[in-house]
Amino acid sequence: MCTAPYKLSQTPQFKRAFAKFARKHPELRSKTEETLIALTNDPFAPSLRLHNLTGQLAGKQAVSVTYAYRIVLCVEIVDREIVLHNIGTHDEVYG
Repeated sequence: MCTAPYKLSQTPQFKRAFAKFARKHPELRSKTEETLIALTNDPFAPSLRLHNLTGQLAGKQAVSVTYAYRIVLCVEIVDREIVLHNIGTHDEVYG
């Protein structure tokens, strides 16, 4: 059974963080695009390392772009939507 892909939505915070991230790390453009495409196909794919967050970010999840960089998001199963909240280093997105 084939299911429809997930839809990506961006918060204003993510748009600002992504623009800054893209300027600072042009070498990661391809890897970031691959990660976002993988999210739309299956956010639970093991390669994304989706995990729940705690503390101030409770209720959100994160996936890895690389070992050092993360995307903070919310996966909404009912609407098959992924709301992107932030992107950056571990300290930038969790701190």
